Amino acid sequence: MTSTDRSQQDSTAPEPVDDVETDLADLDELEDGSDDAHEDDLLLELVVLDLAGTTVSDDGVVEDAFRVAAETIGIDTEDALDAAIELVRDTMGQSKLDVFLMLTDGDEARAASGNATFEAAYERLVGEGRVEAIPGAEDTVRRFRELGVGVVFTTGFAPATRDALLANLGWSELADGALSPADAGRGRPAPDLPLTALLRFGASAVDTVVVVGDTASDMLSGVNAGAGLVVGVLTGAHDEETLLAAGADEIITSIAELPALLGLD
Repeated sequence: MTSTDRSQQDSTAPEPVDDVETDLADLDELEDGSDDAHEDDLLLELVVLDLAGTTVSDDGVVEDAFRVAAETIGIDTEDALDAAIELVRDTMGQSKLDVFLMLTDGDEARAASGNATFEAAYERLVGEGRVEAIPGAEDTVRRFRELGVGVVFTTGFAPATRDALLANLGWSELADGALSPADAGRGRPAPDLPLTALLRFGASAVDTVVVVGDTASDMLSGVNAGAGLVVGVLTGAHDEETLLAAGADEIITSIAELPALLGLD
């Protein structure tokens, strides 16, 4: 189901799931070493999942697509290309258009041209079979939805590229919806994507939301949104130290470990 389809349906908040009602609070208890029950248990209503690097392995496709687009914005030397790719790595998770604006010193026309070339190259590489689901990702999404917990994909890609990626994986209807910066206002590290997911898909409060990603920008977006739990995964761009420094509450090896982290296994 696309974000447009879902937004046209009834936006009534999902009923809290009894089985996971205390999970986020229990994590705090485990960390504090306390057996005392929390007075106000946190409810789990919505999981916001990044795509590339978190639920999807793209085998370096993002960097390859940026290399294709580099000439469009005037990057024509090896040193300049290396510096640009380093920026791309540092800003993984952010809006791709915003990254091109950085690379073009704010030149909107050049940035738009570069971004369009990037998106076209990425879609072509996706069509060539360069992406695949991270093991356990699909089962994890289905597990949450079976329990009545909402799941929303978020990404820095444009909507057309996002939808092509999901279609290639057979995931167009897997989650409750998918959001890009164009749907929310601003990309990461701003809080717009998680907050738009909350508003559009019916969670009752920010502390019922879990945000999961593989980049510092994902972590910062979750923190800035006030999410009840921000989880970093080690299958993508950034390492554990970087994710923790950006505000991750928990680190897991892969998305397949998320249900266990939340006490669902």
